[in-house]
Amino acid sequence: MTFGTFNLQEFISAFIILFAVIDAIGSTPIIISLRESGKVIKPIKATLLSLLLLVAFFYVGDVMLQLFHVDIASFAVAGSIVIFLMAIEMLLDVEIFKFKGPSSEATIVPLVFPLIAGAGSFTTLLSLRAEYADINILLGLLANMCFVFFVLTMTDKVQSWIGKGGVYVVRKFFGVILIAVAVRLFTDNIAELILNISAQTVE
Repeated sequence: MTFGTFNLQEFISAFIILFAVIDAIGSTPIIISLRESGKVIKPIKATLLSLLLLVAFFYVGDVMLQLFHVDIASFAVAGSIVIFLMAIEMLLDVEIFKFKGPSSEATIVPLVFPLIAGAGSFTTLLSLRAEYADINILLGLLANMCFVFFVLTMTDKVQSWIGKGGVYVVRKFFGVILIAVAVRLFTDNIAELILNISAQTVE
Protein backbone atom coordinates (compact mmCIF):
# COMPACT_ATOMS: atom_id res chain seq x y z
CA MET A 1 0.00 0.00 0.00
CA THR A 2 1.62 3.28 -1.14
CA PHE A 3 0.57 6.51 0.52
CA GLY A 4 2.89 8.81 -1.42
CA THR A 5 4.26 12.12 -0.17
CA PHE A 6 2.28 14.82 1.58
CA ASN A 7 1.66 17.82 -0.65
CA LEU A 8 -0.17 20.84 0.77
CA GLN A 9 -1.59 21.90 -2.59
CA GLU A 10 -2.93 18.40 -3.33
CA PHE A 11 -4.39 18.20 0.18
CA ILE A 12 -6.20 21.53 -0.19
CA SER A 13 -7.45 20.61 -3.67
CA ALA A 14 -8.70 17.19 -2.50
CA PHE A 15 -10.38 18.81 0.51
CA ILE A 16 -12.18 21.43 -1.59
CA ILE A 17 -13.34 18.92 -4.21
CA LEU A 18 -14.65 16.49 -1.58
CA PHE A 19 -16.17 19.40 0.35
CA ALA A 20 -18.14 20.38 -2.73
CA VAL A 21 -19.27 16.81 -3.45
CA ILE A 22 -20.21 15.86 0.13
CA ASP A 23 -21.91 19.26 0.48
CA ALA A 24 -22.51 19.07 4.24
CA ILE A 25 -23.77 22.67 4.39
CA GLY A 26 -26.10 22.09 1.46
CA SER A 27 -27.53 19.07 3.27
CA THR A 28 -28.42 21.20 6.32
CA PRO A 29 -32.08 21.70 5.27
CA ILE A 30 -32.45 17.93 4.78
CA ILE A 31 -30.92 17.22 8.20
CA ILE A 32 -33.24 19.74 9.85
CA SER A 33 -36.23 18.22 8.04
CA LEU A 34 -35.29 14.72 9.26
CA ARG A 35 -35.06 15.93 12.84
CA GLU A 36 -38.34 17.85 12.62
CA SER A 37 -40.06 14.68 11.36
CA GLY A 38 -38.93 12.81 14.49
CA LYS A 39 -35.93 10.99 13.02
CA VAL A 40 -33.01 10.39 15.38
CA ILE A 41 -29.60 11.39 14.02
CA LYS A 42 -26.43 10.35 15.85
CA PRO A 43 -23.53 12.61 14.73
CA ILE A 44 -20.65 10.39 15.93
CA LYS A 45 -22.15 7.22 14.46
CA ALA A 46 -22.95 8.93 11.16
CA THR A 47 -19.46 10.44 10.85
CA LEU A 48 -17.59 7.22 11.70
CA LEU A 49 -19.74 5.05 9.43
CA SER A 50 -19.31 7.50 6.56
CA LEU A 51 -15.54 7.60 7.03
CA LEU A 52 -15.36 3.80 7.21
CA LEU A 53 -17.43 3.35 4.04
CA LEU A 54 -15.49 5.94 2.08
CA VAL A 55 -12.03 4.67 3.12
CA ALA A 56 -13.07 1.07 2.41
CA PHE A 57 -14.33 1.98 -1.04
CA PHE A 58 -11.21 4.06 -1.65
CA TYR A 59 -9.21 0.81 -1.65
CA VAL A 60 -11.73 -1.95 -2.35
CA GLY A 61 -13.19 0.09 -5.17
CA ASP A 62 -9.84 -0.04 -6.94
CA VAL A 63 -9.77 -3.85 -6.59
CA MET A 64 -13.29 -4.02 -7.98
CA LEU A 65 -12.19 -2.02 -11.00
CA GLN A 66 -9.36 -4.46 -11.60
CA LEU A 67 -11.79 -7.39 -11.41
CA PHE A 68 -13.86 -5.78 -14.15
CA HIS A 69 -10.73 -4.77 -16.11
CA VAL A 70 -11.48 -1.06 -15.76
CA ASP A 71 -8.54 1.35 -15.37
CA ILE A 72 -8.50 4.52 -13.27
CA ALA A 73 -8.57 6.77 -16.35
CA SER A 74 -11.81 5.15 -17.56
CA PHE A 75 -13.37 5.47 -14.12
CA ALA A 76 -12.22 9.08 -13.85
CA VAL A 77 -13.93 9.92 -17.16
CA ALA A 78 -17.12 8.18 -16.02
CA GLY A 79 -16.78 9.90 -12.65
CA SER A 80 -16.47 13.31 -14.32
CA ILE A 81 -19.88 12.73 -15.93
CA VAL A 82 -21.46 11.84 -12.56
CA ILE A 83 -19.87 14.90 -10.92
CA PHE A 84 -21.14 17.07 -13.79
CA LEU A 85 -24.69 15.79 -13.27
CA MET A 86 -24.42 16.47 -9.53
CA ALA A 87 -23.36 20.04 -10.33
CA ILE A 88 -26.37 20.44 -12.61
CA GLU A 89 -28.60 19.33 -9.70
CA MET A 90 -27.05 21.97 -7.46
CA LEU A 91 -27.23 24.78 -10.01
CA LEU A 92 -30.66 24.15 -11.53
CA ASP A 93 -32.45 22.75 -8.45
CA VAL A 94 -33.46 19.58 -10.29
CA GLU A 95 -33.41 15.99 -9.03
CA ILE A 96 -31.44 13.65 -11.26
CA PHE A 97 -30.34 11.07 -8.70
CA LYS A 98 -33.42 9.72 -6.94
CA PHE A 99 -33.21 7.67 -3.73
CA LYS A 100 -36.09 5.28 -3.08
CA GLY A 101 -34.59 3.08 -0.36
CA PRO A 102 -35.92 2.49 3.19
CA SER A 103 -35.97 5.45 5.56
CA SER A 104 -36.51 3.79 8.95
CA GLU A 105 -32.97 4.59 10.15
CA ALA A 106 -32.16 8.23 9.52
CA THR A 107 -28.55 8.00 10.75
CA ILE A 108 -27.68 5.37 8.16
CA VAL A 109 -30.30 6.01 5.49
CA PRO A 110 -30.49 8.62 4.04
CA LEU A 111 -27.81 10.49 6.05
CA VAL A 112 -24.74 8.23 5.75
CA PHE A 113 -25.94 6.83 2.45
CA PRO A 114 -26.54 8.48 0.08
CA LEU A 115 -26.13 12.03 1.47
CA ILE A 116 -22.56 11.75 2.84
CA ALA A 117 -21.14 8.49 1.47
CA GLY A 118 -23.01 8.32 -1.78
CA ALA A 119 -22.26 7.61 -5.42
CA GLY A 120 -20.77 11.05 -5.92
CA SER A 121 -18.33 10.67 -3.03
CA PHE A 122 -17.30 7.18 -4.13
CA THR A 123 -16.79 8.29 -7.70
CA THR A 124 -14.84 11.39 -6.68
CA LEU A 125 -12.47 9.45 -4.40
CA LEU A 126 -11.47 7.02 -7.13
CA SER A 127 -11.29 9.80 -9.71
CA LEU A 128 -8.90 11.76 -7.47
CA ARG A 129 -6.59 8.73 -7.30
CA ALA A 130 -5.82 9.34 -10.96
CA GLU A 131 -4.15 12.63 -9.98
CA TYR A 132 -3.25 12.84 -6.29
CA ALA A 133 -1.23 10.80 -3.77
CA ASP A 134 -3.30 8.64 -1.40
CA ILE A 135 -2.12 10.47 1.73
CA ASN A 136 -3.36 13.83 0.45
CA ILE A 137 -6.78 12.44 -0.52
CA LEU A 138 -7.23 10.60 2.78
CA LEU A 139 -6.23 13.65 4.83
CA GLY A 140 -8.63 15.74 2.75
CA LEU A 141 -11.35 13.17 3.45
CA LEU A 142 -10.58 13.13 7.19
CA ALA A 143 -10.76 16.94 7.33
CA ASN A 144 -14.13 16.78 5.58
CA MET A 145 -15.43 14.22 8.05
CA CYS A 146 -14.46 16.54 10.90
CA PHE A 147 -16.49 19.26 9.21
CA VAL A 148 -19.41 16.86 8.67
CA PHE A 149 -19.40 16.07 12.41
CA PHE A 150 -19.39 19.80 13.19
CA VAL A 151 -22.37 20.42 10.89
CA LEU A 152 -24.33 17.46 12.31
CA THR A 153 -23.84 18.65 15.87
CA MET A 154 -24.42 22.31 15.09
CA THR A 155 -27.07 22.10 12.35
CA ASP A 156 -29.44 24.66 13.80
CA LYS A 157 -26.66 27.14 14.57
CA VAL A 158 -25.05 26.71 11.14
CA GLN A 159 -28.34 27.56 9.47
CA SER A 160 -28.89 30.54 11.76
CA TRP A 161 -25.36 31.79 11.05
CA ILE A 162 -25.56 31.74 7.27
CA GLY A 163 -29.34 31.70 6.86
CA LYS A 164 -31.38 29.86 4.25
CA GLY A 165 -30.16 32.32 1.64
CA GLY A 166 -26.57 31.56 2.62
CA VAL A 167 -27.14 27.81 2.26
CA TYR A 168 -28.62 28.46 -1.19
CA VAL A 169 -25.69 30.64 -2.31
CA VAL A 170 -23.08 28.16 -1.03
CA ARG A 171 -24.81 25.33 -2.89
CA LYS A 172 -24.77 27.34 -6.15
CA PHE A 173 -21.15 28.35 -5.68
CA PHE A 174 -19.97 24.77 -5.22
CA GLY A 175 -22.12 23.70 -8.14
CA VAL A 176 -19.98 25.90 -10.38
CA ILE A 177 -16.80 24.50 -8.79
CA LEU A 178 -17.98 20.95 -9.45
CA ILE A 179 -18.58 21.70 -13.13
CA ALA A 180 -15.03 23.00 -13.39
CA VAL A 181 -13.74 19.88 -11.59
CA ALA A 182 -15.75 17.62 -13.91
CA VAL A 183 -14.37 19.33 -17.02
CA ARG A 184 -10.79 19.09 -15.74
CA LEU A 185 -11.15 15.42 -14.79
CA PHE A 186 -12.61 14.66 -18.21
CA THR A 187 -9.97 16.51 -20.23
CA ASP A 188 -7.08 15.19 -18.09
CA ASN A 189 -8.09 11.55 -18.50
CA ILE A 190 -9.83 11.28 -21.87
CA ALA A 191 -6.52 11.59 -23.75
CA GLU A 192 -4.98 8.74 -21.74
CA LEU A 193 -8.11 6.65 -22.27
CA ILE A 194 -8.00 7.18 -26.04
CA LEU A 195 -4.30 6.26 -26.11
CA ASN A 196 -5.03 3.05 -24.16
CA ILE A 197 -7.81 2.11 -26.59
CA SER A 198 -5.55 2.87 -29.57
CA ALA A 199 -2.76 0.73 -28.11
CA GLN A 200 -5.14 -2.20 -27.56
CA THR A 201 -6.42 -1.85 -31.11
CA VAL A 202 -2.89 -1.95 -32.52
CA GLU A 203 -2.07 -5.04 -30.48
